Amino acid sequence: MTTGTLNPRLAEIVDDFTSMPGKERLQLLLEFSDDLPALPERYADRRDLLEQVPECQSPLFLAVEVDDGDVVHLFFDAPPEAPTTRGFASILQAGLDGLGADEVLATPDEFTGQLGLNDLVSPLRLRGMAAMLSRIKRQIRSQRAG
Repeated sequence: MTTGTLNPRLAEIVDDFTSMPGKERLQLLLEFSDDLPALPERYADRRDLLEQVPECQSPLFLAVEVDDGDVVHLFFDAPPEAPTTRGFASILQAGLDGLGADEVLATPDEFTGQLGLNDLVSPLRLRGMAAMLSRIKRQIRSQRAG
């Protein structure tokens, strides 16, 4: 399986998933869901500062910050009873948070299909993860523009 232009952290996550048999991939996704960091205080009670991703089957909200050094910081909020959605958010957080904006923007849109979850997770859920990545990129471009 080729990982194209994935940054090293995302490539490692893809390798972790694709090196496992199917059911173990789901378990790894659940482990990622447990690792999703809580929102920082500045967002915790201010959902109006977060963007909802309606393509996700469960409520998911995200915030993207691009700091003065052009470094991207990602924040996600998804309910504990939505482990698949939380898992996808956690993968993006682990793989993209702290990278330069150009690196995040270079992430292939089809990267979600490289995780080997196509036969284990509904296409609707995979589209939700792709929508998260798309909104992250859109927010980065928007912040850079002004």
